[in-house]
Parts: sequence; structure tokens; C-alpha cells
Amino acid sequence: MPVCYRHPDRETYIACNRCVRPICPDCMTNASVGFQCPECVAEGRASVRPKRSRLGARVPTRPYVTFVLVGLCVVAFAWEFMAGTQPVVEDWGLWPVGVAGLDEYYRLVTAMFLHVSLLHIGFNMLVLWMLGPQLENILGHVRFAALYLVAGLGGSVASFWFSSPNGVSVGASGAVFGLMGAYVVVGKALRTDISQVVGLIAINVVLGFVIPSTDWRAHLGGLLTGAVVGAIMAYAPARGRIPLQVLGTVVVLVVLVVLIVTRDAAVTRDLVSVGVDTGQYA
Repeated sequence: MPVCYRHPDRETYIACNRCVRPICPDCMTNASVGFQCPECVAEGRASVRPKRSRLGARVPTRPYVTFVLVGLCVVAFAWEFMAGTQPVVEDWGLWPVGVAGLDEYYRLVTAMFLHVSLLHIGFNMLVLWMLGPQLENILGHVRFAALYLVAGLGGSVASFWFSSPNGVSVGASGAVFGLMGAYVVVGKALRTDISQVVGLIAINVVLGFVIPSTDWRAHLGGLLTGAVVGAIMAYAPARGRIPLQVLGTVVVLVVLVVLIVTRDAAVTRDLVSVGVDTGQYA
């Protein structure tokens, strides 16, 4: 009497439709015709080419990067609520004097995960939740994460350059504007409707100049950086696409680093020229 090849103590009259080995009910998987054993099911899945987007990225099953980014911002906001918004913002927000005088370059990154109010985080997370999954589906996890972080850094660099050295700014707006800029460029390349996002950009650019204390510099910096990175991702030729996308993104990062170093030197000179010893901030 035949027994299951994985469970010799179990009698069975059912066989795998592919390899014809006997299998018990615990080992069988429904197939289009009959049943298959676990090994044949695994082989079949491995032989199926993963689905790819029109830009060559493997289409993710879920937008995990978007989930993580939203989660980080929410956790950071909860931390601000418990520890106090002002001290957290002062310690981790984008403060040009802190960046130049104390070499606290981490502020250029940490600032993009902090927010000062429910309305502030609410709007940014809403746009991230709306556009993030769409872009992540087109670009894939890694490209999307690179876009978000580089665009956010671009917003921080613009704020570092054009804001008052004594001011402090926070928010994911630079990265979110970067997603909007990339969405427009990628959507244009894929010939999809981008009118709603263009309208959203226009409204928020205007609001950035109208609402007091809004860091419109970070908005425009993130928008421009996101559009550039989006163009690199969208218009890289199919042949050699990944190396060109990596190279293009690295070039953008190098430009941002050069801008950081240049502005750092300028702020330091300004502090020294007015008789401020940058060591006093330590």
C-alpha cells in the first residue's frame, strides 16, 4: 500500500500531479489539475518570473517602506509629546548654527522626521500615504526609499542655505514635496494623469509663502531634488538602468554634500566675523 513520501506512517492513494510521488492530505496543495507536493509547489513558484513595473522595478506586494516612514514619523511625534516638543526640536531639529558650529550634521536628517503639531504631521502623513504606495509600486522598495531620503535631504540643504542661521525648522515637508515632484516627472514619463498632483503642488507652494513660520525653502528644495531623482529613475534607459540610476542618485548626493560643506564654511565665517567662538556651543 502506498504511503506519503514525507510521512511514511500515513497511507494514501493521492499522488502529486507533477512528480507522481504519493502525498497525504497535509502535504497536498490544490493545483489547476489535481494536487501538488510541497517541493513541486516551491519549484513552480521559483520558476515564475517576478512581476516588474514599467520602470523595471520588482513590484512589491505591499508598500512596506511607506509603512515604515509613516511609523517613524508617528513614533517621533509621540516621543515629542512625551518629552516635550521644544527640547526635542532644539536638540534634533535643523539649526544651521548647530550644524556649522557644532558639526551636528545629523540634524539635516533627523529634522525630516519631527513635527510641531497634529496639523503639521497630519498633512504630511496624508500626502505620504496617498503618493507613497503608488510611487513605491512603480519604483520598488529601494528606489523609493532612496527618493524619499535624498529629497528630504535636499529640502534640509535648501533650508540650511537660505534660512536664518539662528532659526530651527522641522518636518517631512521637504521629502513629501520631493515625492510630489517625482510623481509629476514619473507620471509624465509614463503618460499618466498628473493634473491633481500639479494642483496640489501649486496650492501648497502658495500656502508656504502665506502661512507664517512655514519653511518654504525646504519645500522648494525637496520639490526640485525629488523631481531630479524622479527623472533619473524614470528616464534611465532600459539597458544598464540600475547602474545609471545608482550613479545619478550618487551624483545628486555628492552635489548636496558639496552644498552642505560650502554653506557650513560660510556660516562658520559669519560667526567668527562677529566674534563668536564656535567652541562655546559645545
